Amino acid sequence: MMIQRARKMALALTLASLAGCATVQTPVKEDPFEGFNRTIFVFNDKVDQYALKPVAKGYVFVTPQPVRDSVTNFFSNIGDVYIAANNFLQLKVTDGVEDIMRIVINTVFGVGGLFDVATIAKLPKHTNDLGLTFGHYGVPPGPYLVLPLFGPSTVRDAVGSLGAYYVNPLTYVHPDGLSWALYGVNLVSVRANLLGASDVLENAALDKYSFVRNAYLQRRRYLLSDNSSSAGLPDYGDNAPLPKYEDVDQGASAPAGASAAAATPASGAEGGAATPGGGPTQVPADQYVPPRVNFPTLRIH
Repeated sequence: MMIQRARKMALALTLASLAGCATVQTPVKEDPFEGFNRTIFVFNDKVDQYALKPVAKGYVFVTPQPVRDSVTNFFSNIGDVYIAANNFLQLKVTDGVEDIMRIVINTVFGVGGLFDVATIAKLPKHTNDLGLTFGHYGVPPGPYLVLPLFGPSTVRDAVGSLGAYYVNPLTYVHPDGLSWALYGVNLVSVRANLLGASDVLENAALDKYSFVRNAYLQRRRYLLSDNSSSAGLPDYGDNAPLPKYEDVDQGASAPAGASAAAATPASGAEGGAATPGGGPTQVPADQYVPPRVNFPTLRIH
């Protein structure tokens, strides 16, 4: 009976997806499958609304903040293994060594990764994955895709996400039920960390699909550019002097560069304030462990 219901649900989702493909007449260049993607996006949104988000809120309600932080740190420490592997694949030796040092310090002195001692020791937390490694070597992202239950991606990132399965140590945890349990805890923890962001999205975005798509693609371009400010952000130059308001009040003539900067003082000030200077390190949303499935096993003996 359960198998028949699952087949019916899969068939209904497939038919709805095919029907959704014809709803967008002029899709954007990066999203040629917008109709299909919007259908999957609505499906994911409903699953989140009625399942993931309530569970995450209950988790936050019953779990003290220090315990939630320890859970986040534990899975973030495991995720550093995947990040280190991709940094070495991209020949970013310094970042890779720092990742290995983070793993060792947090595992030994952070009680198995429950405490983020490495951040206190000024070792930076990096972000990397196999999709970025492919992009580093010139593989184009391909069309934008919304994956069922996994959310926004591209063809390149979807293929690269398979690397997380084989590299993540939790893939090799036995028995399989324990691996599934750890996956579930990680998923709930990640969703709980994103509760504030989802509330902002609900209140601010007129079209959540477009907002999420554009934010995802811009963030991936930013990460691929080695966190360079030139990736989609205007470059005002390093030599432009700041406006001297006391000279303007006294009637003194301002230099040409200063007058140009003074023409938009608000945007410059806000642009600097918009970049946070610090804060608690949270595990990124894409660093959760995939469930155990019948992939070809690469067991480490």
